[in-house]
Amino acid sequence: MTSITPFLWFDNNVPAAVAFYKSVFPNAKIETVSDFMAVFELEGQRFHALNGGPKYRFNEAVSFFISVETQGEVDYFWKALTADGGEESQCGWLKDKFGLSWQVIPTALGRYLGDPDRTKANRVMQAMMGMRRIVIAELDRAYAG
Repeated sequence: MTSITPFLWFDNNVPAAVAFYKSVFPNAKIETVSDFMAVFELEGQRFHALNGGPKYRFNEAVSFFISVETQGEVDYFWKALTADGGEESQCGWLKDKFGLSWQVIPTALGRYLGDPDRTKANRVMQAMMGMRRIVIAELDRAYAG
């Protein structure tokens, strides 16, 4: 069976990264972890990781999208993934302390942006553009006008 799995190149900190992701995602499953490599699963998505050294770095060209329903979930993942040196960006994007980019996006955002009433959708887009962490109540207000 053919499959596609993200393969992540870390700077000699795979065991620490896997431990961090296991602490953030309660349903994480660790298949193998060593000083050289790891195989693990986060919310059903399998990952391979390699201690490749400092030659390559993560950047925003690739990010992992976390779809959530509630503000509590947004806040949980935002706080957990920016902890200990992570960086907030804008529009629901952040980098964790290992430099990996994530998007923490409530389903309401996609629903509002996809609304056929482009006036409402544009108000939501403008509200989102002014946010770092997405605040669902502010999206709701923008949508309502």
